[in-house]
Amino acid sequence: MATIGENIEKYRNKLGLTQDDLVRKSGVKHTTLTKIEGDFVQKPSVQVIAKITKALGVSVEDLLK
Repeated sequence: MATIGENIEKYRNKLGLTQDDLVRKSGVKHTTLTKIEGDFVQKPSVQVIAKITKALGVSVEDLLK
């Protein structure tokens, strides 16, 4: 089972977005996104996940698979 960070990176890459693109689109801090994708933060806040899922156009469930 993939981690939330791995799934964010997967969906981000599918859309052809860089981390900087996702940061601008979601409003999440670059350091926060980097930590989540690097699995340093394994349980990000609901607010952060909501911003990222909206920017990626996916559901929370998609990130938890």
